[in-house]
Amino acid sequence: MEKQTRYSELLSQIEVFANADDNAISVLANCAAVMKMLFPKEYFWVGFYIVEGGELILGPFQGTPACTRIKFGRGVCGTAWKEQRTLVVEDVEKFPGHIACSSLSRSEIVVPLKHNGVVVGEIDIDSTELATFDDVDRQFLEHAAEMIAPYMAKLAIPL
Repeated sequence: MEKQTRYSELLSQIEVFANADDNAISVLANCAAVMKMLFPKEYFWVGFYIVEGGELILGPFQGTPACTRIKFGRGVCGTAWKEQRTLVVEDVEKFPGHIACSSLSRSEIVVPLKHNGVVVGEIDIDSTELATFDDVDRQFLEHAAEMIAPYMAKLAIPL
């Protein structure tokens, strides 16, 4: 199945989850599950980090155990939060200050979740292959982030 087709399915599924339940943890858990299900080869790890003061706290995810806390401005996730923009990293080992939660991760995309202009969390996706993510991933995941952000805002404790 073509990447754009799978992303269209993802967005449809997110809309279903969002309309079926207003519990933020349930929505995020189902979003992570469907992301992993639709991209089993590309997504080694997919999940959410929730803003809590000056840290990102691990939320629902699919994959191996992960870093539980990431400071503002640290690593790919902390940098995406600080810069308030999506980061596509072709080779995580070349990213200054990369935090290696798993030695199997080779490339990564991190998409901030913004609610009322404030970053309340992030989508974090890792791949075991170099240069897995591109502009198509960025565009679709940013759209997914817009849909998910209101649920993340229920959990976040912004700076």
